[in-house]
Amino acid sequence: MAERGLAPNFSEAALAEAAAMAPATAPSGPELRDLRDLLWASIDNDDSLDLDQLSVAVPAAGDSITILVAIADVDALVKAGSAIDAHARANTTSVYTAAEIFPMLPEKISTDMTSLNFDQDRLSVVIEMLVDPDGVVQDSQIYRARVRNHAKLAYNSVAAWLENREAIPDAIAAVEGLAENLELQDQAAQRMKDLRHDQGALSLETIRSRPVFDGDQIRSLDIEEKNRAKEIIENFMIAVNGVTARFLSASKFPSIR
Repeated sequence: MAERGLAPNFSEAALAEAAAMAPATAPSGPELRDLRDLLWASIDNDDSLDLDQLSVAVPAAGDSITILVAIADVDALVKAGSAIDAHARANTTSVYTAAEIFPMLPEKISTDMTSLNFDQDRLSVVIEMLVDPDGVVQDSQIYRARVRNHAKLAYNSVAAWLENREAIPDAIAAVEGLAENLELQDQAAQRMKDLRHDQGALSLETIRSRPVFDGDQIRSLDIEEKNRAKEIIENFMIAVNGVTARFLSASKFPSIR
């Protein structure tokens, strides 16, 4: 990492800032919506602790589906020009290696105070998209909102259920209406996927493996495969990127993409 100009360790100033931080709060008002009652859920890897997105679906007129994606509002806590911001600016991303993850933000922030953790009220930036029956995003908006994660779900178990290979996960069954909501999200994601491929998007089958450690020794490699749950998040995030790019462009705000 050092050879490539990255910072493997946080500065003492950044660690001190993180230690002194309290959960972000924001006053209620028209600029901050309260969406905590929606059936938000996270879908991520089994061992993920930094939950940076939630999603939920709402039926709309004409067989359209409104998809809302909540992104952790780190900016509400980490201020521009701070030591933590300087570290994030230097690395630009979390660095993943076989043996260790070097997070872009101190773990107190990334896995706790800004992470969209189960059963916790959090601040977020919400990207709302109206997806028509053909998978086209007909309308969109971006705004800040309070959200609450009602179920922490994992890709593999959600996919096994959606593909009728296993029973419904307990975390889904425990929340009334969540199963139907996830099926609606899956329907919207498949529409978006079909449209992307009709327009020429490539389907690349890449082989990714995750090392399984026994202490300090690698015991085996688990092969990660694409599945229907991963496609939900993948297609939503591609659409979110498009909506955000158009929002920045319309606002005359420069961005790199």
